[in-house]
Amino acid sequence: MIRKIFLPSILLVLAYGFWISPDFKEISAGVAIFLFGMLSLEEGFKAFTGGVLENLLRKTTDKLWKSLSFGIISTSIMQSSSLVSVITISFLSAGLISLAAGIGIIFGANLGTTTGAWLVAGFGLKVKISAYAMPMIVFGVILVFQKSKELKGIGYVLTGLGFLFLGIHHMKEGFDAFKDSIDLKAYAVSGYPGIFLFTLLGLIATVVMQSSHATLVLIITALAAQQITYENALALAIGANIGTTVTAILGAMSANVEGRRLAGAHLIFNMVTATIAIAMIYQLTHIVDIVSGWLGIDSDNYTLKLAVFHTIFNLIGVLAMTPFIQPMVRLLEKTLKPEVRTTAQPKYLNRASIEFAETAINAVRKETLHLYDNAFDIIAGGLRLKPEWIRSDRPIDEFVNSSTRSREIDIDEQYNAQVKGLYSDIIDYMSEAQPSMSSGQSEELFALRSAGRDLVGAIKDIKHLQKNLERYMMSPNPAIRDEYQIIRRQLASVLRGLELVRLGGDDSATILSLDELKVELDERESLLDGTVDRLIRNNLITAEMATSLMNDSSYAHDIATKLVSMGEVLFSTGDINLRDAERNISLDDDEIDEALASSR
Repeated sequence: MIRKIFLPSILLVLAYGFWISPDFKEISAGVAIFLFGMLSLEEGFKAFTGGVLENLLRKTTDKLWKSLSFGIISTSIMQSSSLVSVITISFLSAGLISLAAGIGIIFGANLGTTTGAWLVAGFGLKVKISAYAMPMIVFGVILVFQKSKELKGIGYVLTGLGFLFLGIHHMKEGFDAFKDSIDLKAYAVSGYPGIFLFTLLGLIATVVMQSSHATLVLIITALAAQQITYENALALAIGANIGTTVTAILGAMSANVEGRRLAGAHLIFNMVTATIAIAMIYQLTHIVDIVSGWLGIDSDNYTLKLAVFHTIFNLIGVLAMTPFIQPMVRLLEKTLKPEVRTTAQPKYLNRASIEFAETAINAVRKETLHLYDNAFDIIAGGLRLKPEWIRSDRPIDEFVNSSTRSREIDIDEQYNAQVKGLYSDIIDYMSEAQPSMSSGQSEELFALRSAGRDLVGAIKDIKHLQKNLERYMMSPNPAIRDEYQIIRRQLASVLRGLELVRLGGDDSATILSLDELKVELDERESLLDGTVDRLIRNNLITAEMATSLMNDSSYAHDIATKLVSMGEVLFSTGDINLRDAERNISLDDDEIDEALASSR
């Protein structure tokens, strides 16, 4: 409802401004071009987030100072705290970084965004940057039409920079012309009433434009044209800082509770920083004068002094709030509770992560692990075993032999309640994420899809196997009873082996130990015909029992094979190159046959 009223109101105000003043059109066009440049710049940098930025982010969040540094450096390079915020929210929502690390990045991003004011005030207003804009746009547009993702990314970056420069030029020209007809400085308000008023105006401008960078450029160009006072410009900058949290809040709306907690931390930081800045604004202006003197900035160079002020009050905010990150984490975790989810609802799939390929892949990996946990419980239950027994150190023979009278579970009901919907959500998410991925990333996604399909197939096979377990586990015939106990022990051993591999983490040797399971499975399968022949010849089992045993042994072999194939994909290290190496080294079917032949 608010959006329906808000957008037409903005359009009407702009139309009225265009009608009464051609200079207002120049300024508005400058803002629009600048914002379009920001979008192009973000689109360009997204082309390089396919692994590099994500891997860097993952490696630079184990310590607070690294998180802060990442936020500062990445925002300074990309000139977009919004993009850094969205990437951080997507990582946090996918469970790849901690909330404390995410808060550290957001704090650093706030400090990194101050470099934009320095660039505009120190370079953009002193050089005719429109001369650089046109060649950048021309070369950028040519590269945008190339097929290579990297060239296309460079093209968007160049185009974005060109439009940024062009936007700054038009804003500057507009304000220079504007002062000949209207002196906006006449509407200046001094003292704290002016500080509160212009802080509110800065907040509103940033909410409308969805970019604190654009607001700051607008403030700096207006200040350079002497259309606003220095004091009012400082208040506008404070308001812009508060307004930038709206981007994070909008980005968190499609995220899970962790993303919303990060947006809450962003809001708290900017509100506290703004409160400090407003309360100490006159003391801070004195500090700005001192620092400007040290830096050799002229006393009447208010645009550069605004950049100094913007840096100082953000730095004060970081210094003041950093010691309280852990208490803030506890407060946010206590205040923003996660939704109560069933085991069939996805935990890691969300809109915030789908735009970034590596993040989306990691979200799918973690969600498929969630699917595995649900499938594990069903498969264990189908074997009349408790999952906690398999995950314990208790000898397998002990709990397999003592659990023959366990209650049969309804596998169809369990599948529909815990797996079917979750698997469908994963497939839908993959379909939406895949178009923006490289061939290597698509292959990784396909491997994860296959892992999910193997889990679903294993559940369907255990359903078929379960039909005869009830009949033969309690049979008075010890021979057939023992054979079905062997099947249960074999599958329990596979499940325990998978859990050990999962706990082994990134150890490649642990991943490759799945080959031992493959050999054991095929060895058991190759010996089955001889075992059945012996049992029939010795009149230990009937022909009907033999048929059931062979069918169910085949189901057991298929279950185990699917689970091992799934484990090779799902439990591999997070590095895509190591994953490929591990899969290439693992034994294929022909190599297993050769190993079995040589062992006989």
